[in-house]
Amino acid sequence: MIGREATRTTALALLAAIACPAIANAQDDAKLAPPELRWIDASTLDVEGRAFEDRKAPFDRLPARAESLVRPSVWELSRHSAGMAVRFVTDSARIEARWTLSSDRLDMPHMPASGVSGLDLYVRTDDGLRWVSATRPSARTNQVRLLSLREKTASPREYTLYLPLYNGVERIEIGIADDASFESATPRQKPIVFYGTSITHGASASRPGACHVAILGRRLDRAVVNLGFSGQGKMDGELADLLAEIDASVYVVDCLPNMTPALVGERAEPFVRRLRSLKPDTPILLVEDRTFAQARFIPGRLAEHEARRAALRRAFETITAEGDAPIGYLEGELLLGADGDDTVDGSHPSDLGFWRQANAFEPALRALLGASSAGQPPAAGTSRR
Repeated sequence: MIGREATRTTALALLAAIACPAIANAQDDAKLAPPELRWIDASTLDVEGRAFEDRKAPFDRLPARAESLVRPSVWELSRHSAGMAVRFVTDSARIEARWTLSSDRLDMPHMPASGVSGLDLYVRTDDGLRWVSATRPSARTNQVRLLSLREKTASPREYTLYLPLYNGVERIEIGIADDASFESATPRQKPIVFYGTSITHGASASRPGACHVAILGRRLDRAVVNLGFSGQGKMDGELADLLAEIDASVYVVDCLPNMTPALVGERAEPFVRRLRSLKPDTPILLVEDRTFAQARFIPGRLAEHEARRAALRRAFETITAEGDAPIGYLEGELLLGADGDDTVDGSHPSDLGFWRQANAFEPALRALLGASSAGQPPAAGTSRR
């Protein structure tokens, strides 16, 4: 029995090492990296999710002039690289990355360093983008090996490298074998632009590619722009103006978790009208707040959800009653599961929660994208029960 148990333990350890080499060994392997690497400055490439040209720093999410336009808290959060991704094509047998973060706060109590400050690599296959490796940053400056093959690939592959969700990036470089080919990937269709709260921002995904914004970009094979601002998604009028500067395929407005029912009633209709006046033909998806996992056990919590949603629904119905504006609506009850097992704290989704959110968003977005492509307004409300 002792021999059998020892054999079983050894086998499990071996399986774990094979299953998770990218995360388990990335830090140690970097120490063995050969010197013959060519380093490419990612800021010189076409970074997806970087929507504005006049930036104060290379990986800011809002333009430099926004510092004097938006609230200070929004500006500070806009320095995070959430939603950005470097897409490139190479036949290199080795891919490495080195990056310097703007803050030494690498993680948060409810979110690991791999999501707050790490990188996440995917490769394009015949059946879509598939995960390759992620990182576990341990300092402001890190260098890791993301991929190591015996020889370069028979033909170049397209990779997507997601940047940190809750930290800023001062500099990032991609390392490839000196004899490998390298070029930026062909830009994808004009982006879906998400404006919202900490959940849109990415809390609490275990890695950048696990956030629903990134998941939807892969499923729909479209660029995405993440303008989630933790605790600060409040339908500020200046954000409507900034969103309208982006040539979007769809605007997603997902701010209710940061707003009181009164604030929704005050701001929702003016915000949508402002955005619609600046972008009359671009679809807008209005999203209700997710239901807190423990809401049914806390007096008043469900009532607050209902009041916020009623205020948003009134704005939606008032505006859509006036014409054929392409506006969709997604119900909050669809965003998380009824089992209550898909958040880290009752509010912020775990990876399971983000996967479920992507499932809820996907049909709503497909309906709006399809209606836009056909030149037809979507049916009133793209929610489903």
